[in-house]
Amino acid sequence: MTETPPSLTSLTTYLLSRVGKDARGRTAARLAERELRMWHMAVLAALTDFGPHPQRDLATRLSIDPSDMTKVLDDLVARGHVERTRDPHDRRRFSVAVGPAGKRELTRLTAEARAVQDEILAPLDARERERLHALLAKVFAHRGGR
Repeated sequence: MTETPPSLTSLTTYLLSRVGKDARGRTAARLAERELRMWHMAVLAALTDFGPHPQRDLATRLSIDPSDMTKVLDDLVARGHVERTRDPHDRRRFSVAVGPAGKRELTRLTAEARAVQDEILAPLDARERERLHALLAKVFAHRGGR
């Protein structure tokens, strides 16, 4: 008796949440093998894509509580993936930048995430995957990219 009620599978939002939960769990498991979490990957991606950030701005951009951001950055600094320096104009603020090791790690983490994506989207051909991505990107943009 594991059949999901049709009244639920008729809801696109239900299907999105279930597939998303599965994808996130599989991705998290792969990152955990490297002793990292999604937040680590998000920080590396943001710093790689957008450049150095004040620590507080990075927390805001990624919707990570500032105290949690401190822990994530401590982990990444200890691994040599990011550099955290005091702002010369305001000694209370820190600026964060990704280093070469962090960029290499992001490449590896992205490969892991893409492998999970390939597993999850296996029933779809390339055209269907492109269409699904375009539709989800449209919904994501409408939600303000959050």
